[in-house]
Amino acid sequence: MSTEERREQLRAALTDAAERTIAREGLAALKARDLAREVGCALGAIYTAFPDLDALILTVNLRTLLLFDRTIAAVRTAPGPGEGAPSRADREAAVEDLVRLAVAYLRFAGEHPARWRALFQHRMTTAPPDWYLREQVRLFRYIEAPLRVLRPDLPEAERSLVARTLFSATHGIVSLGLDEKLMALSEPVLRRQIETVVGALGRGLAP
Repeated sequence: MSTEERREQLRAALTDAAERTIAREGLAALKARDLAREVGCALGAIYTAFPDLDALILTVNLRTLLLFDRTIAAVRTAPGPGEGAPSRADREAAVEDLVRLAVAYLRFAGEHPARWRALFQHRMTTAPPDWYLREQVRLFRYIEAPLRVLRPDLPEAERSLVARTLFSATHGIVSLGLDEKLMALSEPVLRRQIETVVGALGRGLAP
């Protein structure tokens, strides 16, 4: 086995171990020394596979984003309108799509709470790498699709901004609702909040 193959094996083993730790105990429990012990390597060997723990955490977070991608890709959404201006039924279907996507986000956060929190708890001293930012941007396209139906007149940059705004509103509801130290609301209550807020925002966007 070549040196590069051994390095890739170590990368995979460290990523698996870090992923298990984060999913089980949260991001704060991730320690380099514990990872080395679990994987069976020297502490310094970690930094032959990853330049630092930031890179390892981003690799785990990428797996979480891909898992979330599969979750929302499975959400059944209405097909876009055909030729011509969207009808009222098209616009209402687009609003329902936005609500379904937001509810899927709530469900994902509830099913994978530690992994979901790690996406937002990790603070880097430098800007995230381009490959990680591209994955984040790609996920916003699920929101942008129904927005094209609601506001086909919006330039792409403005549509992207609206998508991020809708995500921020949803994320705020989910974050506060799942925070046990603040309000810890039940899933049905959070779902009703999301349906009310996202539905109202979506209908308000339609001309």
